[in-house]
Amino acid sequence: MPKELVAVAVQQPVLRDYEEGPLPAGHVRIKVEYGSPKRGTELTGYHAYRGTRFPMGLGNMCVGEVIEVGEGVEGFSVGDRVAGYGNLRETHTWHADRVLRMNGRMTWKEAVCYDPAHFALAGIRDGQVRLGDRVAVYGLGAIGQMTVQMAKIAGASFVAAVDPIPKRRKVVENIGIDLVLDPAAVDVGEELKSATGGLGVDVAIETSASYNALDDAIRGLAFGGNVAVVGWMKECKGGLDLGAVAHLEIPNLIFARACSDPNRDHPRWDFQRITDHCWQWLAEGQFQCEEIVSPVVPFTESAAAYEEMDLHPERSVKLGVAFE
Repeated sequence: MPKELVAVAVQQPVLRDYEEGPLPAGHVRIKVEYGSPKRGTELTGYHAYRGTRFPMGLGNMCVGEVIEVGEGVEGFSVGDRVAGYGNLRETHTWHADRVLRMNGRMTWKEAVCYDPAHFALAGIRDGQVRLGDRVAVYGLGAIGQMTVQMAKIAGASFVAAVDPIPKRRKVVENIGIDLVLDPAAVDVGEELKSATGGLGVDVAIETSASYNALDDAIRGLAFGGNVAVVGWMKECKGGLDLGAVAHLEIPNLIFARACSDPNRDHPRWDFQRITDHCWQWLAEGQFQCEEIVSPVVPFTESAAAYEEMDLHPERSVKLGVAFE
C-alpha cells in the first residue's frame, strides 16, 4: 500500500498506509516524485497552536507525473509533469483546476518554492519597496530567501539579510547581497545605520515571526520607514520594546499576508494575481532556488527528517523530500 507522512499527535510524525480510491471525474492522479513541507504555518499546526486536529497531514507541496486522467479532464495527459498543494504522500488525486503545469526547463525545487514566493511578494508589495530603496530582510527561511531576491529584482539599491543560522546566511551570500548580519554577533540596528550613512533602511521585511527580529527591524529603520510583518507572530513574551525607538521615529508597521483578500491594492490586485505572477517567474527561472531547498532526504526517512527540521532549525533552510 502507498504511504503518507502524518502527525498522529503533537510532534509525532509517522509514515502510515493509505488507500487510493477510484479517480473522480474532473481529477488527475499524480505519482509524486518530490515534495517539501512548510516550516512556519505548518509547524504552527504541528505544535497544536489554535487547536489542531490530529492526525494531521505533513507537507506543503508536491511535484510528480500524471499517471491517470479522469473523465472530463482536458489539457492534461499521462506523463505530464505537474505540481500542486498536498502533504507528503506517494500519490495525489487533485482536481484538474488545482494542478500547476511545469514547463520543460522548470526544476522541482523551483516548483516547491511557489508557496513561499507568494508571501515574499506580499511583503515586497505591502512594504512598498521602490526603485533605489534600501531594504533589510529578517529571517532567511524560504520566504526570506525569496524576499531577498525579489527586493533586488524590484530595484533596491542596497539589500541586507539578517539571520542567526550560518547555513541560511551562506545561501544569500552565494546569490549575491550587500550585507549579511548575524544578530547573535552584532547589533543589527547599529550595523544598518552605519552601512547607510546613519539613515537606516527604507523598508524592513520581517519573515521570521521573532519579536527580537522585529525589534531589530524597527531599530535599523530610517525615520518614517516601513516594516512589513510577514511572519505569523504568536503572543509577545519579550524581545520587543516599542518605546525605545518606535515611539520617536514613527515606523509604519504593515502586516502582509498574500492570501488575505481583499488585497491592499484591491481590485487591481488579488491573491490570484500574486500566485499567477509567482508561478510565471519561477517557470521562467527568475529565482535561484537550488540552495534554498536543503537538505533533501529520501521519503523513507521523512518522519525523522521532519522531527529534525522542527528541533534543529539550524540544519535546514527548506526541507526537500525525494520519493523513490
